[in-house]
Amino acid sequence: MPLMTSWVASANAPGHPFPLNNLPCGVFSVGDDDPRCGVAIGDMILDCRAAEDEGLLNLDDAPVFDVPFWNEVMELGPEAWAALRARLIQLLKDGSAERAAVEPLLVPMDQAEMNLPFLVAEYTDFYAGRHHATNVGTMFRGAENALPPNWLHMPIGYNGRASSVVVSGTPVRRPWGQLKGPDDAAPRFAPCARFDLELEMGAVVGTGSEGPVTVDEADAMIFGYVLLNDWSARDIQAWEYQPLGPFQAKATATTISPWIVTRAALAPFRVSTPAREVPLLDHLKDTGPMLYDIDLTVTLAPEGKPATEIARTNYREMYYSAAQQLAHHTTSGCPMTPGDLLGSGTISGPEKHQRGSLLELSWGGKEPLTLDTGETRSFLADGDTLTLQGAAHGDGYTIGFGTCTGTILPALKDPYAR
Repeated sequence: MPLMTSWVASANAPGHPFPLNNLPCGVFSVGDDDPRCGVAIGDMILDCRAAEDEGLLNLDDAPVFDVPFWNEVMELGPEAWAALRARLIQLLKDGSAERAAVEPLLVPMDQAEMNLPFLVAEYTDFYAGRHHATNVGTMFRGAENALPPNWLHMPIGYNGRASSVVVSGTPVRRPWGQLKGPDDAAPRFAPCARFDLELEMGAVVGTGSEGPVTVDEADAMIFGYVLLNDWSARDIQAWEYQPLGPFQAKATATTISPWIVTRAALAPFRVSTPAREVPLLDHLKDTGPMLYDIDLTVTLAPEGKPATEIARTNYREMYYSAAQQLAHHTTSGCPMTPGDLLGSGTISGPEKHQRGSLLELSWGGKEPLTLDTGETRSFLADGDTLTLQGAAHGDGYTIGFGTCTGTILPALKDPYAR
C-alpha cells in the first residue's frame, strides 16, 4: 500500500511517523484543559471529542469520546474500529469535502501534553524472545541449559502491576529493595545498583474473553501496539525471584509510548514467526504471519549530554507473537479485559548490537558498554535518559509510535521518611 495523502500537509512529509496510513490513538491535554482522546495526523492531533460533539464521528448510540481514554472505543469491537478508521481517512484525506469542518478541530502536537492512552486493566509481561532468553540463560546456567525445558513449548510470563504503567516522559525513580550478593551472609535493604531497561512491544487488548480463545480469535482481540520499556532491578530480582519469579524487581515502572498504533495500520507489515524445531501444541500453532516488521532502537543519554544509540533490532525477532501470548493466557479460562496490556518480553537479535537490555549488552556487567561521550555503562546511572523508538517502513511512508522515554531519578535517601 503506498502513501495515502492528506490535506494536513505535514502528514505527507517523507519519513514522518504519522501519515494518513497510521492514525494512532492517544490522549492529550492542552494547558489546563481536561485530557481527551485524539488521533495523530502529521504534526497535528484531531480532537475526537470535539469531532463527536460536532457530529463528525458517530460510533455508537451513546458518546464514546466523552472520557479521557480509548477503552470505550475498544470495547465496541473490530467492526467499530474499522468503521472509525474508514471515517477518519474520509475526513482527513486529500480533497475531503469536510475539511472546513474538521480543520478547526486540529491541535498542534507541540502544544499538547500526552497522557496514558488507555486505562490499563491488567499487565502481563512475557519472556518470549529467544535471543534474549538464550543470552540470559547462558549467563546464569551455561549454554547447555540456557532455555528452560518449557520455553520452546509455550510463552512464559508473569502477572505484573498495572498501577505501575506510566506514559512516556514520566521520570522513573531508582528503587530500593532487598539485595544479597553471593558472598553476603544476609540480605540488606538498599537502593538498586543494577537498574536496567528492557526493549519490548506492548499489545493492547481491545475486547474481552470469558474462556479459552484460538490464536486467530486472540489476534482479532488486539486493538493495537505500543512501545514498552519494562524497567528491571536486576540485583533485587536475583535475590527474590526463586521460586515464584519476578516481583518487586519489576514493579517500579513500565513505560509505554503515548500512541496506540492500531493493528489495521500495521497490517501491511505482518511477518511470520521463526522456524520451529519443536512443534507447538495445536492451540498455539501459527495460523499465518502474526509478527510485524518494526525497526526498533534504544538510545541512552547521560544527564546533560548527547545520546548514544546502544541497540538496534526488530520486532520480527520474537519467537511468539502477541496473538499466541494472548491465546495462551486464556487457556486456563482466565478472563481477558479491554485494556489488558501484554509485554512481549525483551526483543533482542542474534548480534551484540541487537541486544535489548544492558544485562545482555554488558554481559552481566563483565563487558561495560562505551558511550559516544566516552563514559561506560554496565547498568543505568542516575540522570540517564532512555529513549525507545520504533518504525515500520512502507511504500513511501513510515508508521511511527512516538518515543518511549524515561529519565532515572536518584533513589530516595530514606524511603520511609514521612
